[in-house]
Amino acid sequence: MCQFAITVQAEEKERPDRAVDSLGASDDALPLVYCDMTALKATQLPGFSPGEVATVQRDDPDIGWVWHAVEEGDVTRAEKAKHGPVSPLLKEWLRLRLKNRMLYQVTSPPDRPRCWQLVLPEKYRKVVLKSLHDDSGHLRMEKTYGLLKDRFYWPRMRTEVEEYCKSCIRCIRRKTLPGQAAPLSYLQSAGPLDLVCMDFLSREPDASNTANVLVITDHYTRYAQAFPTRDQRATTVAKVLWEKYFVYYGLPRRIHSDQGRDFESKLIYEQLLGMLGVEKSRTTPYHPQGDPQPERFNQTLPDMLGTLEISKKNRWSRHIGHLVHCYNCTHNEATGYSPYHLMFVHKARLPIDPSFGTDAGEVLPKPYLKYVSDMRQELKRAYELDGEAVAWQNQGNNRRYDQKVKFSQLLPGDRVLIRNLGLLGKHKQADPWAATPYVVENQMPNLPVFRVRPEDGKGPVKILHRNHLLPLGQDVQVEQEPEEMAAPSTRVEDVPIPGEMGPGPAPVRDTDSEDDDWDGWYILLFADAPGMEEETPGLSPTGLEGASEGQSMAQRGAGGEDAGPGPEIEGSEVQSGLGDCSREGLPRSFKGSPVVSEAEGVDDGVRSPQRSRKLPERLAYVAPGEQGVISTVLGSQITAFCTSIGLCVLREGIANYLSVMRA
Repeated sequence: MCQFAITVQAEEKERPDRAVDSLGASDDALPLVYCDMTALKATQLPGFSPGEVATVQRDDPDIGWVWHAVEEGDVTRAEKAKHGPVSPLLKEWLRLRLKNRMLYQVTSPPDRPRCWQLVLPEKYRKVVLKSLHDDSGHLRMEKTYGLLKDRFYWPRMRTEVEEYCKSCIRCIRRKTLPGQAAPLSYLQSAGPLDLVCMDFLSREPDASNTANVLVITDHYTRYAQAFPTRDQRATTVAKVLWEKYFVYYGLPRRIHSDQGRDFESKLIYEQLLGMLGVEKSRTTPYHPQGDPQPERFNQTLPDMLGTLEISKKNRWSRHIGHLVHCYNCTHNEATGYSPYHLMFVHKARLPIDPSFGTDAGEVLPKPYLKYVSDMRQELKRAYELDGEAVAWQNQGNNRRYDQKVKFSQLLPGDRVLIRNLGLLGKHKQADPWAATPYVVENQMPNLPVFRVRPEDGKGPVKILHRNHLLPLGQDVQVEQEPEEMAAPSTRVEDVPIPGEMGPGPAPVRDTDSEDDDWDGWYILLFADAPGMEEETPGLSPTGLEGASEGQSMAQRGAGGEDAGPGPEIEGSEVQSGLGDCSREGLPRSFKGSPVVSEAEGVDDGVRSPQRSRKLPERLAYVAPGEQGVISTVLGSQITAFCTSIGLCVLREGIANYLSVMRA
């Protein structure tokens, strides 16, 4: 640390001959690099003098009448202008006082000292509200009003504070919790295979590396099927639908799913279902309630798999078929029938039935027409009971769900905020609602689904469920938030790959690591190599044509033409015998293009001095009886240089290569 003393000279007599004066120094002599400077950023409010506040009070169209009346002690002067906020002020006539020519209201709360409340003119109210609410943590209305009441007063102050807090966009985005805003609605289906829903279930991989299950349920009968898969690609979905579902159960009229890429790809939507004439529908984003049956079955199936024995859990994919069949054979609470019975119109036979004779008994032969007639009557009776049971249960669900709904109607043209969806990682500090306001265009027929567009017109149109929309008043002002500062980018350098140079841009290589400066590429440098200069006409000692004197290849590769004086290579002279080469044929990293990251900004012409760096050297035997010097060079530059002239310099064969050229 740098220590210094500041000499304070006496006013009566200066004593420059003192020994302590020679140790003193001015405070400007201390370099800033040794100072621990801390910058505090705070909102600075303008200062108002008492005279300025008194002038604004006198000029206020409402408070001015009362100010003059209090100054003269004549209440009748203010009564002549008895309008608007003057009346509430006159009711406090006995509490109004002038102090430093500023109007105050003096109150004496019980068990508290006397409080002088400044009668605030309208000109300063927004400044005060912003300071005591926006800049004070956006406290709720009661706390904000408490801060104001201890310092200021104006007519109908509580009402204005309440309106200000309700229209604060930061409070709305942060403190308004998402809830249920739309009544409960249901998907409708007319019979088996009228509507089929599907979804993926992910589990931990088993012994066969199977980690996914494609769940397909029939909406009307609740009949479910689960197919283990190794991935969730669109080709896998198409193969399962075609080979394991459609050929056994027939083509459904409509298939419903979420908006996963595996279900919304062209292979599924256009090629497979479009070719077969099957309709396709989807849920709104981040609303799994729109695909209820697969989501509910995705809770039941893991519970059943979890009950397997420990020895079987490692191969859970082999037991899915048996467990799903057992599920289909049980009675469903919503329909009153088993899914198997509604799908196949007869009771399922389980392995226990033949053992104890609990099956339906002997089946008597009957003509086909009689069988079809009986089956129709059975289906009709089962479907009627199924519809009654489902309707009764839906009514109970609606009644319980709608008790928690806070319904508010949305019309075309209304302003809304959309739910801040798709957050990654921890987001406890994130706002539940996005910053950009949207405008409602229309509502989907018979569905609580709305089409919204950005209010500023910048962005795509979105289709969202009502629960993901928050009504926003027309008076709420949405301020444009400043963009977040981008993180400093890593300094990168263009390095071509050997044998893969082309007309396109060179690949990007991170040079942030210190180990990348010396990555094991070597070139032999000889002080006396006869015949080298004659065989390489047109090349400068650095191996680059057109390079200025005293500038080495390492300097040009690192900083380019604008890089200024760089590190010098000492102890050896660089010579090249690789043939004619021009600067035009070199990659960008050798043409001198400066490498500038976002954190460095624009070069202002001031460059810090660079120390000379000597490259490591190694002694080696080039040929029997001859010695040479091996100098390490930046691997990325050597690779780029060798690639640009079509040669691949290998460390192991460099000695033989040079010996052939000299011969």
